[in-house]
Amino acid sequence: MLRRTCAVIAFGWLLCVAPATGAAQDLRKHGEYLFRAAGCATCHTNEKNRGAPLAGGRALKTPFGVFYTPNITPDPETGIGRWSEADFTRALRAGVSPEGQHYYPAFPYPSYARMRDEDVRVLWAYLSKAKPVRRANKPHELLWFVRYRPLLGFWKALFFRPGPYQSRSDRTEIWNRGAYLANAVGHCGECHTPRNLLGGMKERMAMAGTRAGPEGDPIPNITPHKTSGIGRWRESDLMEYFDSGMMPDGDFAGDIMAEVVDNSLRHLTQDDRRAIAGYILSLPPVDNPVRKEKKNTDSDF
Repeated sequence: MLRRTCAVIAFGWLLCVAPATGAAQDLRKHGEYLFRAAGCATCHTNEKNRGAPLAGGRALKTPFGVFYTPNITPDPETGIGRWSEADFTRALRAGVSPEGQHYYPAFPYPSYARMRDEDVRVLWAYLSKAKPVRRANKPHELLWFVRYRPLLGFWKALFFRPGPYQSRSDRTEIWNRGAYLANAVGHCGECHTPRNLLGGMKERMAMAGTRAGPEGDPIPNITPHKTSGIGRWRESDLMEYFDSGMMPDGDFAGDIMAEVVDNSLRHLTQDDRRAIAGYILSLPPVDNPVRKEKKNTDSDF
């Protein structure tokens, strides 16, 4: 009788735990997918110096000085191990640290603020379970007038528009998916959109490229302009680029974009790559020749 009772209890326990385990696995997969799509590893890992994953230290050169990405592993002393989910949400939604300090927009919270609540929660669940690495953050090396953080409150008043992405009713579900991935999760415009003297993005030139990109490199025009953009690219060309980094002329992505392809874009589903490609090719073409074009070839990423 005792054996039968134990067997029944054990079977009932399995019935309760199995779905939870499956749900936990699905949650982790979803979190890893968003982690890839959001490009966390690319910025927060100092690959050139063989830094530990997500332990920060990568130098990002800008017209305002050099920013060093922080440690976002769950180490309690040097990372985000003492953060709560509310702290993480506030960082993405409002660009504010747990201590109440404004973050510099080198951290792309203006784009992350557009993420859906459920995606923010899942991303936090994934990051909070990453391997903790003890590595102190390196102070930024900024121009003197940029070092006073309270001034960022004025910058936000001018250029920061918080709030999750709102789907457009005049566009298809696929287009809206591409817009969400490109503008909120993938934050493509943070690199590919030129900025004004105060560091605000020039909205009328969205995705038109800039000569002052991260790490001091020029970032190309990815609007569908025929001469200075990617107007001659087909949707299939973009999807191939997202998957392998190969451009229509046979050349390959380089510098930071190669890392974006390796760490993020190639891990997306084919449907999501197609959605992003369709969205980008639907953008208004902007003539903005960022780098010298190769003879008889299109602009490249």
